[in-house]
Amino acid sequence: MTGDAPSDAERKMQFLYTLRSKGVMDARTLTAMEKVDRGLFVTGHFADKAYEDMPLPIACGQTISQPSVVGLMTQALNVQPRDKVLEIGTGSGYQAAILSHLARRVYTIDRHARLTRPARALFDKLNLSNVTVVTGDGSRGLPEQAPFDRIIVTAAAEDPPGPLLAQLRMGGIMVLPVGQSDTVQSLIKVTREPEGFDYEELLPVRFVPLLEGLAQE
Repeated sequence: MTGDAPSDAERKMQFLYTLRSKGVMDARTLTAMEKVDRGLFVTGHFADKAYEDMPLPIACGQTISQPSVVGLMTQALNVQPRDKVLEIGTGSGYQAAILSHLARRVYTIDRHARLTRPARALFDKLNLSNVTVVTGDGSRGLPEQAPFDRIIVTAAAEDPPGPLLAQLRMGGIMVLPVGQSDTVQSLIKVTREPEGFDYEELLPVRFVPLLEGLAQE
């Protein structure tokens, strides 16, 4: 013991302080993020950076988003306790785990079976029984479970995909990055209103592109 390593409590306090300093102020979002240990979702060479506010590479050329962006997206989604949520892009499972503490039901879909398998196993280990993991084409959404109160997309499309907009309940909210994959993208919030869709630009972001079809593992 050198005395230099921060304790778990200190690390958690610093983690939450960083989230607040980046604009994550919603109490329910912060509580959910405090309950989910990001270290469980980061393995291998980058495990020691799990509590830093940075995106990290995971399998299949994907990333686990930086915690402040996860927090801001979750905050913008404004998930209510009775909501049914669809996540496009399971990745490590970190975002879905946070959503599980906020929503009644979470469906998360990813085109990579190499990501959905370990995510499902981790959710089982954590007793997150309200999360359903699907291996499939996220660009098409999950029509058999539609409509959804909230939809979150963790990969960038040039425009909000039509199938996802169609699966959003009236009054529902979708948060997603839009823009070309080789330029800075914008995180936008889409609200479905009786007269159409309302779009609000939130902040510049950088996400992997949203791809159609199943991955060839």
